[in-house]
Amino acid sequence: MTSPIEFNLFAPYNKGVSLVGSFSDWKEIPMQKGEDGYFRVNVDLKDGTYQYKFRVQSKSWFFEPDQWVDVTDPYATDVDGKSASENAIAHIKDGQRIVDTYVWQHDDQPLPADRELVIYELHIADFSGGEANHDGHGTYQDAIAKLDYLSDLGVNAIELMPVKEYPGDYSWGYNPRHFFAPESSYGETAQLKQLIDECHGRGMRVIMDGIYNHSEASAPLTQIDHDYWYHHQPRDPDNNWGPEFNYEKYDENLQTYPARRFIGEVVRYWVREFHIDGIRYDAARQIANYDFMRWIVQEAKGTAGGKPFYNVAEHIPETTSITNVDGPMDGCWHDSFYHCILEHITGDTFDLERLKDVLDCKRQGFMGATNVVNYLTNHDHNHVMAELGDRDILGEEAFRRVKLGVSLLMTAVGIPMLWMGEEFGEYHYKTQDQSKIDWTLLIGDLNQNLRGYYKGLIALREHNHALYTEKIAFFHENPDSKVLAYTRWNGEGARVVVVANFSDQFLGGYSVPDFPEDGTWHEWTGNYDVQVGDRHLTTDIGPHEAKVFVWQ
Repeated sequence: MTSPIEFNLFAPYNKGVSLVGSFSDWKEIPMQKGEDGYFRVNVDLKDGTYQYKFRVQSKSWFFEPDQWVDVTDPYATDVDGKSASENAIAHIKDGQRIVDTYVWQHDDQPLPADRELVIYELHIADFSGGEANHDGHGTYQDAIAKLDYLSDLGVNAIELMPVKEYPGDYSWGYNPRHFFAPESSYGETAQLKQLIDECHGRGMRVIMDGIYNHSEASAPLTQIDHDYWYHHQPRDPDNNWGPEFNYEKYDENLQTYPARRFIGEVVRYWVREFHIDGIRYDAARQIANYDFMRWIVQEAKGTAGGKPFYNVAEHIPETTSITNVDGPMDGCWHDSFYHCILEHITGDTFDLERLKDVLDCKRQGFMGATNVVNYLTNHDHNHVMAELGDRDILGEEAFRRVKLGVSLLMTAVGIPMLWMGEEFGEYHYKTQDQSKIDWTLLIGDLNQNLRGYYKGLIALREHNHALYTEKIAFFHENPDSKVLAYTRWNGEGARVVVVANFSDQFLGGYSVPDFPEDGTWHEWTGNYDVQVGDRHLTTDIGPHEAKVFVWQ
């Protein structure tokens, strides 16, 4: 039995479009254009899987006028990524086009609020899988196999580096070619859904890295009518990664913003079809259009319905305007935190005012605890261990310095984020040929100990809600000894104090006056109690060490 299946392409100013596919022995089926700018045709098909393409008279300036070119459907939800022709794939079941038949299992699971997040950024190909084969890359299934590890670590959100279909079999995904199709070398759409579903089953949210500034150079829309969707040329040639979407362009005839329309459909599709819980917006500074961003954030949240949905911008350098009262985003990457903390744990500098600025983002003009995402490193930077190694800081000393950084990361105002592998001391340089995580490092005592340190401080965040607030006060500063102490609290009696030594000197019997409260405090990282009397603490602090005291 066959059913009429519609194929359509929005190409309002192109003269002609035909459909070719496995169902027609790749012979052309002419399509008719409606007043709404869509070319359409119905094809009678049985249930099954078919490959197809559009043959379009292009309006792109780099082709001959009205030259016929073969174009993959820009709305394809599955693409034959292994063939040079990159055909779109249509799945027909019960007389309807479908994405897959996955049945969600954990949609009713409660998920953490934005302020509770501890994010783990990972790249599917490099995170897990193919360990025995250096050239083997991971899949969605390999990531599922590691979720219990992440759950045990305590993180409650993963941020997937881009998973939209890109050319070839290996990339970090910042060159998206097909915006509706997940990367096929990682697995099938149903396996990506299973990964997200399994995260939800463990109470973990999934944030997707969205690339909406640009596309890969030969993405389908570039071939159909380049300047209808994109700027004619890069606005900032020094920071250009491909054709840039033109969110200012308005089509008077059809009363639509073409690029906004397309990306709006992309975002709604991913939220609806893959049940994602947030989006990280790559290169927001290059997008440079707050009206569009405000609209796309509302589209994402409206599609997500009642569940928490976090929209975070990568805007380098960061700017408060993108996330404060009138800003479009919920938060932004806090790159100054990365630079400042790295310089302090490596010993490159000591600047109390800069430290206070990044530990308390309000001093920089941010409003609250969900407005910044803090990190010691991310995919744009080297692992901290590599930075320390560059300065001949190795072995136990390097692990000590990283622990100082982790103490600050987990107790600063803002949402903490880890990059995969940093929790156990991954040290390889960030290059594509060695960016796979080396899980064998976990055999080492120092590496296991560091992972335990991360796990303990992540647990502190979960149990002590002083760290969910924007409340922070710096009550002791000693520029000579390079010591800074601060306290975090909430309105319900929870209180945390951090005393950090940024020097290379052991400070025995160090005196901390003006302690926030007398009584019993528990030193979290070493698991022992101390007594504070007359608002005065005496403690030993090692070089490049932080003590974390929790009010009992």
